[in-house]
Amino acid sequence: MTAPSDQLFDGLFDGLFDDAALFPPGDAPMAVAVPAHRELRVRLGDLVGPFVVPAARLGELTEHLGDGSGDDAAPFHVSLIAAAGDLPAAAARVRSSPGLTLAAVEVPLVADAAAAREAVRVLDEVVPADVPAAVELPRTAARDEVLDVLTGTRYRAKLRTGGVRAALFPTPRELAATLHACVAQRVALKCTAGLHSAVRRTDPTTGCTHHGFLNVLLAVGALTTGAPPAVAAGWLGETDAGALVAALRSWPAERAARARAVFTSFGTCSVLEPVDDLVTLGLLPSRERTPA
Repeated sequence: MTAPSDQLFDGLFDGLFDDAALFPPGDAPMAVAVPAHRELRVRLGDLVGPFVVPAARLGELTEHLGDGSGDDAAPFHVSLIAAAGDLPAAAARVRSSPGLTLAAVEVPLVADAAAAREAVRVLDEVVPADVPAAVELPRTAARDEVLDVLTGTRYRAKLRTGGVRAALFPTPRELAATLHACVAQRVALKCTAGLHSAVRRTDPTTGCTHHGFLNVLLAVGALTTGAPPAVAAGWLGETDAGALVAALRSWPAERAARARAVFTSFGTCSVLEPVDDLVTLGLLPSRERTPA
C-alpha cells in the first residue's frame, strides 16, 4: 500500500503508543527499557507516549536515568501506575526526582463504585489538572457503577484488552459494550494489554486472538457518530486490513478528531511493532528504526 496523499493521518496517531516495555509479554529489564525509551522518543517523536511505570519500581527507574547531562538531560515523562492509597507518596517521589516528569497517572483495577470514589478523591487531591489520569474499569457487573463515578470528572477509563492468557481478552461484543458505555457517558479511555498489532489477529504461539488497535479506533469512531454497539463489535471482529484502511481513509477530519479524543492511547510493550504495522499499511511514512 502506498502512503496517503491527504492530510487525514497527520497527527492522527500522535501519543497513541504508551511505552509499556516493562510489562508482559516484553518484560524488558529497566536497564534496557530506559535507554530504549529515550531512543524511541528521538526516532519516533510525538508518536510515543510516556513511559509506563508502577509505583513499586520508581526507585529502580531513578537508578537508571543517568547523570542528567547530554541525552540524559531530556525530561523523562512517566505514566505512573499507583493504587489510590499509594498515589500521594508515589506522585511526590516523581516530583522530587530530578529528570522525571509526571505525564499521566493510572489507577489499577477498582472493584466497585466505593473504590472508584476513593480513587477520584485522591486523584483530585494529588494530580494537577493538566495531567491526565485513568481508572481501570472492572470487567464485571460493577463496570457501569464505576463508570458513573467517572462521568462528569476529568478522569478517563482504563480498559483491559488482553493479557497473557485467553480469559483476559474481552470478546468483541463485550469490548464494544464497554466502548459504547464510555462514549455514551462522555468518558475518554485508554487501553492496556493485548493491542500489539494494528489488525485483529490470532497469535500463533499462544493461540490467543488479539484485538487490533485500528479495530478499536474504528469502533470508537463509529460509536461517536451514534452507531449501536453491534456496529462497533463488527469493526472489532474485522480481520481484513484493507477494509480497515479503506474505512479509515473515508473519515472526515472531524470524525478522526472525535475518535482520538475518546481513544487517547494504549500501552504496548513494543512501540515499534504497532508503528511498523502502520508503515506497512501505508498510514505512516517510513522512518528510521531503532535497532532491535
